[in-house]
Amino acid sequence: MSASTVTPESRERDVSLTAPAKDHAPRILSRDPADFPVPTGREEEWRFTPLRRFARLMAGAPSTEHLTWSSETPVGVVIDELAADDPALLGLPLPVDRLSALAVANADGAVRVSIPESAATEPVVLRLHGDSAEALVWAHVVIDVRPFAQATVVLEHTGSAQYGEHLSVIVGDGATLRLVHLQLWDGDAVHAAHVSARVGRDATFRSFQASLGGSAVRVLETVEYAAPGGDAELLGIFFSKAGQHLEHRMLIDHAVPHCRSNVLYKGALTGDPAAGEAGIARSVWIGDVLIRAAAVGTETYELNRNLLLSQATRADSVPNLEIETGEIVGAGHASATGRFDDEQLFYLESRGIPADVATRLVVRGFFAEVITRLGLPEWESLLQDRLDSELGFEAAGVDDEADE
Repeated sequence: MSASTVTPESRERDVSLTAPAKDHAPRILSRDPADFPVPTGREEEWRFTPLRRFARLMAGAPSTEHLTWSSETPVGVVIDELAADDPALLGLPLPVDRLSALAVANADGAVRVSIPESAATEPVVLRLHGDSAEALVWAHVVIDVRPFAQATVVLEHTGSAQYGEHLSVIVGDGATLRLVHLQLWDGDAVHAAHVSARVGRDATFRSFQASLGGSAVRVLETVEYAAPGGDAELLGIFFSKAGQHLEHRMLIDHAVPHCRSNVLYKGALTGDPAAGEAGIARSVWIGDVLIRAAAVGTETYELNRNLLLSQATRADSVPNLEIETGEIVGAGHASATGRFDDEQLFYLESRGIPADVATRLVVRGFFAEVITRLGLPEWESLLQDRLDSELGFEAAGVDDEADE
C-alpha cells in the first residue's frame, strides 16, 4: 500500500497513531528504580540538569550513611519509623523519576511525622546536618497531617552530603499545612529531592522552598488533589552564585473540580566572569500545571521572576499550562528574567547610600514579596541573614546599621 492510499481497514488499524492521547502529560509512577531509564540528558525532564553532578546519586548505590537529626516537636506530634514493608507506605504518592525512586528504595523504610487534630500548633522543626560531601545518604520522610489538623513543619538542611530525598506529604480533609523546606547547605553539597503532596477535600497546602546553598540542588515538587476544594500555594526563593546549579521543578495536577493553585518563585544570580565556565551561576525553574477535563472550576496562576546581578549567569524559566476544559475560573502564567536595574542603584547612591548597601537593599526588596508571606518571623530573619551572607556583607563588615 502506498503512503497516499488510505482504506477503511488501514484507517481502523492505524487509529492508535492518529487518536488524541488520553493523557497529555504521561508519567511513570513507581517505587521501583528499574522502571525509570537512566537519563541521558536529552529527555525533556533532564535537559537542564547537569547529570555529572548527580552521577553518584543516579548510580543508586545503597548506603548506610545518615544525616544527623535533631527535632523540636510540639505536644501531640508523633515521630516514628516505618519499615520498608509497612502497609502505611503503600498508599502514599509514588515517585515520578529515577532519583526519587532510588531514595524510596534505598532508604529502607521511612521516618513519619504524624500530626493529629489535637496537636499543639507550634512549628515542628527537623534539622538535618551532613558532615561530609563524600557521604551518600538516602531518606524517605512522611508528613501525615490528619483531617482538620493545623500544622507548620520546617525541614532545614545544612552541612555537606550527597543527599537523595523523597518527602511524602499527606494533607487530610479540612487540614492546613505550612511546609518550609530549606536548602542551606555548604558549597560542596549535592541534593536531589522530590516533594510529593496529596491535598484532601477543602484542605490547604502552603509550601515554601528556599535554596541558598549547595553545589547542585534539584527540587521537584508535585501536587495532586484527592477531592474538590483543595488549595495549594507554592512559594520559593533561590540565590545562585558562581559554580552553583539550583533547579526547581513543579507539576500541579488538577484532576478534580473546584481546586486552586498559586505559584510564586523569585531567584537571583551572580556569577564570576573571570572564572570562565566554572564561574557561571545557573538556575532552572520549570512550572507545569495540568488542568484535566474533569477539573471544572479550577483557578490557577504561576509566576517566576529572576534577577541577574552580574555577567556569567544563566536562568532558564519555563512555565507550562495545559488546559483540557474551558469551564475554569481562571488560569495564567508569567515569567521574566532581567539584569540589575542600574537606575535603582543610581537613585540610592545619589542619596548617599554606598553602592554595596544599595545592592543589598534592592535584593532585599526583590525577595521581600515572597519571604514576608512565610508568616514565621524567626525563619524570615534567618533567610534575610543568609541572603546577606550570600551577597558577601558579613565579610565586608556591613551590618544592619548601614541600612539606616
